Amino acid sequence: MTADNRATEETTTRRVALGAGLIGLAAVAGCSTYGKSDSGGTGGGNGGQPAGTVFAKTSDIPLDGGKVFADQKIVVTQPAQGEFKAFSAICTHQGCTVDAVKDGTIDCPCHGSKFKIADASVAAGPATKPLPPAQITVSGDEIKLA
Repeated sequence: MTADNRATEETTTRRVALGAGLIGLAAVAGCSTYGKSDSGGTGGGNGGQPAGTVFAKTSDIPLDGGKVFADQKIVVTQPAQGEFKAFSAICTHQGCTVDAVKDGTIDCPCHGSKFKIADASVAAGPATKPLPPAQITVSGDEIKLA
């Protein structure tokens, strides 16, 4: 084997090893931001948007129901007339985003966990912890990130 061939082979081997290392690093980084398993979730979240950002109108939130705002990672409920509550939209079981509010519960599509709209306590598992509260402010008919 010539010196040129050895140099090319060593360079190729280094590139393959470096590429594999970067792929592994990207996979670890991606998993670390997804969610926490049964540890209380990732907090209230706001999707990285600044406080004071209007993201909904009070008329968007049905009485005895709610709405999921996936971009903000928040679910807002109205358990009583004019009472608005917000919780993290990240399920405390395995970090999936809840996707529906119906029949008095906030529902996770991944494993069937359900949370009560009034306080986000667990209505049905496998989740064992409630959704953490999220901070919002209601001013007139606007709902803003706190």
